Amino acid sequence: MGIKRILIANRGEIALRIHRAAHEIGIETVAVHSTADADAMHVRLADHAVCIGPPPAGESYLNIANIISAAEIAQCDAIHPGYGFLSENAKFADIVEAHDIIWIGPKPEHIRTMGDKIEAKRTAGALGLPLVPGSDGAVSDITEAKAIAEAAGYPVIIKAASGGGGRGMKVCNGPDQLETLIQQAGSEAKAAFGDATVYIEKYLGNPRHIEFQVFGDGQGNAIHLGERDCSLQRRHQKVLEEAPSPVISAAERHRMGEVCAQAMRDMQYRGAGTIEFLWENNEFYFIEMNTRLQVEHPVTEAITGVDLVREQIRIAEGRPLSVKQEELEFKGHAIECRINAEDPFTFAPSPGLVTYYHAAGGMHVRVDSGLYAGYKIPPYYDSMIAKLIVYGRTREGCIMRLRRALEEMVVEGVKTNIPLHQELLRQDDVLNGDYSIKWLENWLEEREV
Repeated sequence: MGIKRILIANRGEIALRIHRAAHEIGIETVAVHSTADADAMHVRLADHAVCIGPPPAGESYLNIANIISAAEIAQCDAIHPGYGFLSENAKFADIVEAHDIIWIGPKPEHIRTMGDKIEAKRTAGALGLPLVPGSDGAVSDITEAKAIAEAAGYPVIIKAASGGGGRGMKVCNGPDQLETLIQQAGSEAKAAFGDATVYIEKYLGNPRHIEFQVFGDGQGNAIHLGERDCSLQRRHQKVLEEAPSPVISAAERHRMGEVCAQAMRDMQYRGAGTIEFLWENNEFYFIEMNTRLQVEHPVTEAITGVDLVREQIRIAEGRPLSVKQEELEFKGHAIECRINAEDPFTFAPSPGLVTYYHAAGGMHVRVDSGLYAGYKIPPYYDSMIAKLIVYGRTREGCIMRLRRALEEMVVEGVKTNIPLHQELLRQDDVLNGDYSIKWLENWLEEREV
């Protein structure tokens, strides 16, 4: 039985993205929104809208009871969580399914498994994914911790088992620091995530962040849709993403992609997922799996021609994958710039009234955004206000088109990081694809000197 009406449990550009995909296949949409988002574009365009609370996310977009009530009031037969907020909340997925509403996402048990960093690493190893040397699970005994760190080789990194975003992470260069840093990491993790559990991994000196997009139908069939290079990061937050990676060969793409796809077949994984790796010296090391759609999914869509949101809906309806692995072709190159309402170099948030807005256009230029002139960017949520995605037959051609698109894009009334992207595209290392996850922060530090 096909889905007739989807509640979109999110906001901003991803809510719009889901709305558009649903409408293109004849499915009605219901937008939920906080009082701060009453005039948002996803609310204006949806077939129906329900206010679910005041501006704080905890009282609106993270309020499970209000979202379920909205779905029942609006007679929705499915919920799409987008990314962020409740998208990787296994409890929410369980509640959705308990109310006989279709969950457009992975099975709750897979969300739960991959949401626990230690369990995810254990599962990934059992599925044949290459792991970073380190502890098999939680570390609490200092003698054991020292033995693990010695075996992995210093430096090591201490990580929180729950959460992310750089909190509860400490780099340790030698055994004298280990006990203190484990205690500090545990305290940070407890404060941020309510869980003091930590584990230890080998600290890679200068890796790239490379992730593979995977899709499964929940019935043992799965494919990969190639890799994305997300190495240009600041404080563990991605700034620019591209596909394919400038450093991965077609043979290596095929090999690692098949390893990822086979792991998903063995799991009987359902829906979209992203397997994230650190890559250094031609070796991949699993770091985590995101059981949801990614912010950067459009670059994969650009080089494969597959609509990932539409595919999510198909799978949720119980249908098979629309494409087989051997039918997939990786063509050309795509880059995505995250456009944020913030100072381009201090990164201070810049919410406020958008007085003028002009989206970039032209051949192979895509802008995912809910911006319009007169829209007031609220201060309560993530600062990303648009994604600029550009495609070209070659990486060089893609960069030239992206430069032109950034020149065209105008957002007035607030500060944006468009000037940062323009400056990045003038740097030789970026133009040559010669960068790691540390490159951007090092460059920003040098720029300030």
